[in-house]
Amino acid sequence: MVRFDFAIKTRDGQKIESLVIGGVDQQDAERKLNQMYRYCEILSCEAKEVRDLGMKQTDSTSVEDILSLISK
Repeated sequence: MVRFDFAIKTRDGQKIESLVIGGVDQQDAERKLNQMYRYCEILSCEAKEVRDLGMKQTDSTSVEDILSLISK
């Protein structure tokens, strides 16, 4: 998933300079943006690099994994 940093102008004229939305691609991120801010005007869009925080994303987490994190 890529994160996109949008600058938008809402339908009532308010400017939002940095609105970060994740998506598979820019079209997916814009779809999510339009669900939250209907009829907004996109002023700019920039793809952001996702930083790896040293944690792997898995489909499920076991109770043992959670307990080992708590005990550290």
